[in-house]
Amino acid sequence: MIRVGVVGLGVISRFYLSAVERSPSFDLAAVCDLDPAELAESTVPGYRDHREMLAAGGLDAVIVTAPNDVHATVCRDVLDAGLPVCVEKPIATSLLDGEDLVERAARRDVALFTAFHRRYNGNVRALREKIAGGPPIDSVTVRYLERIEEHVGGDRWYLDAARCGGGCVADNGPNALDLVQLFLGTLTLRDVRISRDADGIDRQATLLLDGAVVELDWSFPGEVKDVEVRLADGTILHADLLDGYPEFKGSLWHEYDGLLREFEDAVREGGSWRDNGLTALSIVDDCYRRENDAGRRAEAGDHRHGGEGAGASA
Repeated sequence: MIRVGVVGLGVISRFYLSAVERSPSFDLAAVCDLDPAELAESTVPGYRDHREMLAAGGLDAVIVTAPNDVHATVCRDVLDAGLPVCVEKPIATSLLDGEDLVERAARRDVALFTAFHRRYNGNVRALREKIAGGPPIDSVTVRYLERIEEHVGGDRWYLDAARCGGGCVADNGPNALDLVQLFLGTLTLRDVRISRDADGIDRQATLLLDGAVVELDWSFPGEVKDVEVRLADGTILHADLLDGYPEFKGSLWHEYDGLLREFEDAVREGGSWRDNGLTALSIVDDCYRRENDAGRRAEAGDHRHGGEGAGASA
């Protein structure tokens, strides 16, 4: 059995805890959270500091489902303790931190596993099986649309750009990008359009990639999570990630079961494990850099036009 500790008992942790409970390979050994009330409900040792949990020993792996802004710190400590880690996406809120984690995992010869749970969705897997051996894929469209306030529960840090690492691009973007990678095998960003609210949080975005489009929305009235694949012969096939799972967040139960099974493989593989965590983070970083560059160009253009106007009227 793989004795696992869970850091962070927020809105997503229940899917992990349920998957661990059903797993024949994992055993919950400890939990960690800043909230004593969350720890009081646990039947295993609880800690308010992940370092204390690591120092106590008795763990073979760690799952990190804490707020995005502490992913890098917690994962760094777990890896330095010589333990494999499964971390919710994004693996870090900065590309430099993400690169450090990947290098650190390689040096320690332990797995850094990114929790791309959507790739284990039954409808996604059925679509992949359906197109296997058929005509080449011409294009992929991934839609990830929701009203974020309906999904975060008490985890209001999602709406703090500094803690989240951004908005829909930083948080939902990696899952959508991983689905593109799953079908196309590559990720190359060509352009991005981002819309922000009055607080500066990116609420909508369209990412244009080689052979793919990703549509993200945090203000959508309802929920749409789907993949459309257009084949070279003109055939259009579709996977609705929510179809057959009428319960709110109902698809996540089986997705995290699949995720945990692959994390077991990653634990066995150790430092040779590779996934799309750093690639997705680099695309997110590129999106924000391109937006900033476009903003600076637009501002420079406004200044130029303003200067010309002032000169003409003088």
